[in-house]
Amino acid sequence: MQNNSRFTLSDLAKLAGVSTSTASRALRGNPIIKQQTRERIQALALEHNFSLNAAASRLRTQRTHVIAVILNLTEHTEQSINDPFLLKVVGDLNQALNERNYELLLSNSFMAKDDWTQYFIKSSRADGLIVVGQAKSDTKMIAAAEAGAPIVVWGDPHASAKYTVVGSENRLGAKQATEHLIKLGHTRPVFLGDLEHAEMGERYKGYCDALAAHNIPLDDSLVMSTDLTYQAGYDCINQSVKTNGLNFDGIFACSDMVALGAMKALKERYVNIPVDVAIIGFDDIPMAEMSHPALSSIKQNTKLAAEIMVTELLRQLNGEPGQSHAVGIELKIRHSSDPTRT
Repeated sequence: MQNNSRFTLSDLAKLAGVSTSTASRALRGNPIIKQQTRERIQALALEHNFSLNAAASRLRTQRTHVIAVILNLTEHTEQSINDPFLLKVVGDLNQALNERNYELLLSNSFMAKDDWTQYFIKSSRADGLIVVGQAKSDTKMIAAAEAGAPIVVWGDPHASAKYTVVGSENRLGAKQATEHLIKLGHTRPVFLGDLEHAEMGERYKGYCDALAAHNIPLDDSLVMSTDLTYQAGYDCINQSVKTNGLNFDGIFACSDMVALGAMKALKERYVNIPVDVAIIGFDDIPMAEMSHPALSSIKQNTKLAAEIMVTELLRQLNGEPGQSHAVGIELKIRHSSDPTRT
């Protein structure tokens, strides 16, 4: 028998012929792992006197040390986990959870069905829920909170919600973005986004705030509803120019991917960016700085937000009430809106 002080989880996983994460879940009794596999790994752990006390403690407390991260996607959207901003949020959440010795179980609102509490918590798949996006409906989030599930949502932190919300200053960021365009002389900026989406609706309000602050009347023809994808941004601007000509001189897009799609549509028509049309997005994904021209954007501090979300969820797991938080934003000016910038 090996000395317990030298026998690690990696050794156990290698001996069982599984990954370290599978071995870890098996010791915790997680039902994601087949019962036969769980029993075999637990028997090997017993044989080598490995972490028996820790495993027993987890069983007593009924903790899996797994947190389910749910991407709350809307129906009929083309947005997916491939979205660079969602990938960034998930990556930051994974790091924040790992630092607290928790694992991340990634899912989405379609896989999780309607009863998130039953699917994740009562089935012992996870200890708590972090939901990315309020989307167009928060019915499932309300139901989970009312059922007593520990839950934190990335969304609009100023919304009146029955659950803990962490999110950026969406309205303020949108106002700063639109005012940036106006101050550079672009007084007919387009709004590109989905008004029914909770966070995007706040960004629309910020867009309207900026117009009102500069006594510019709202032109409904410049408010264009679109899905949150590159292709949707491209199609929307392409169709608008084809139908109405170039009747705008700026674009505030509710996400960088939408902005980059709009930029492609204009470049194909040889529109001078930013002289004829200035463009600014929201999120400041790495691709924004690498695009040509480099895309101005509103930076969201997803790393800080992830740390706050995890902290608030663990507070709930310890029986404390959660608190909502608003995370600051930063205007990043680049060449797509200001020709003096690189």
